[in-house]
Amino acid sequence: MLIHHAGDRPSLFPGTEYFTGTVRFDPVVSGDDASPVKILSVTFEPGARTAWHTHPAGQTLHVLSGSGLAGSEGQPVQVLRPGDTVWFAPGERHWHGASPDCAMTHLAVQTSVDGKTADWMEHVTDKDYNAPRAE
Repeated sequence: MLIHHAGDRPSLFPGTEYFTGTVRFDPVVSGDDASPVKILSVTFEPGARTAWHTHPAGQTLHVLSGSGLAGSEGQPVQVLRPGDTVWFAPGERHWHGASPDCAMTHLAVQTSVDGKTADWMEHVTDKDYNAPRAE
């Protein structure tokens, strides 16, 4: 048995290469064991978001608090609320983050394939981020 007590692992603040705005990662399952499953609690400050990206084995998001947005190439931007769960299929080009005026925290669950959990692309433009939303 391995227990990570709250506060044992520091929060991580990713750089601007793959994110716009202030984003914080708090590891839940960080891959420091044999499991290929990685789980992060990710907090996006208002307006913060990922760059476009894909996942080789897909990704599940579960919204814990706040108000968020998710975009998938060719689809309307979706509004995310606490309790919502989103599945992105393997290779699905997408982004996600907070709404413009409210922070959002979600659990991000993905599986490592050959040591890789994501393929990162260009930043999401303000035009894409502010596109009409599907409610």
